[in-house]
Amino acid sequence: MKEFEDGGHCIPGRISVAPQEDADREDTGLVIVHLRNAPSSIHIKPRGYDDPVWEATLSAQPDDHVMSVNDIANLAAEVVIAGNLCAFLQWKSLDWDRNSGRHAD
Repeated sequence: MKEFEDGGHCIPGRISVAPQEDADREDTGLVIVHLRNAPSSIHIKPRGYDDPVWEATLSAQPDDHVMSVNDIANLAAEVVIAGNLCAFLQWKSLDWDRNSGRHAD
């Protein structure tokens, strides 16, 4: 997460990494983007075990959320940042996957 933040991304809400392990005690990766402009969050995770493709889920809310024009624009910016983070994590996974089969010279 630090590498993403150090890349100059403005993160208006809060991002956390949830500890989550599978049966083999491997970290499976779950990143939560806590939105500042809506009572919701976006969960970002790999599509499946040992799958370098990531996906995002916008958590559902039981009630409607009325927003001003500015609130909608700010929420849109947060969703773009979450999308950029998802793409960044997928790129890191693909890069790691590609390099994991290489032998040191």
